[in-house]
Amino acid sequence: MAMLEIQDIHTYYGNIHALKGISVEVERGEIVTIIGANGAGKSTLLKTASGLLRPRSGSIRLEGRELTRLPPHEVVREGIVQVPEGRRIFGRLTVLENLDMGAFTCSDRRRNAENLERVFALFPRLKERSRQVAGTLSGGEQQMLAMGRALMANPKILLMDEPSMGLAPVLVDGIFETIRRLNEAGTTILLVEQNARMALQIARRGYVLQSGAILFSDAAARLAENEIVRKAYLGEH
Repeated sequence: MAMLEIQDIHTYYGNIHALKGISVEVERGEIVTIIGANGAGKSTLLKTASGLLRPRSGSIRLEGRELTRLPPHEVVREGIVQVPEGRRIFGRLTVLENLDMGAFTCSDRRRNAENLERVFALFPRLKERSRQVAGTLSGGEQQMLAMGRALMANPKILLMDEPSMGLAPVLVDGIFETIRRLNEAGTTILLVEQNARMALQIARRGYVLQSGAILFSDAAARLAENEIVRKAYLGEH
């Protein structure tokens, strides 16, 4: 049994059929990536898995537990935590207050303190700027904060939506190295990323979405060698 099982999901925006029978599995300890063009349904898939969108049909299970009808805060409590596209930090709160918001589902003060130390060890810059207003951080620092906030919720699986979006190229390598380190420390990750080349380099497996349906599913290394994927998503001709 996979850790996360998304089976035959159909999600709509009004009358628009956004996800058309999507099935995705993520094993414990994996990085699995979802790639595809803008509008393919990648972010919709993560929002559906997070409970932010409710599918019309299909099933979402974490460690065998059915989560499809749970509200988002209950999904977080069960262990699915999303780092949203565009970071979505609380710009008027401090770094520390943002991190505290990530722990709102956990009342165990000792665990929250341990998680905070873990986040500060992973992102020393956040510790240095813990009292700084989050909206004044750089783009890279805000991405660190969004990731740290998610880690405060004790995720069993982390859903990451376009973590490199809007960052200077010099910062992108650092974000992907952080994702690799998180995974090596035991965090399971489902990654949506426009930078398909980088995503396939760090993922174990991948899915290619097109118009709300899965076009390909394979080991990441094989997807990187697929001629259609290379031409459509890796910029090769």
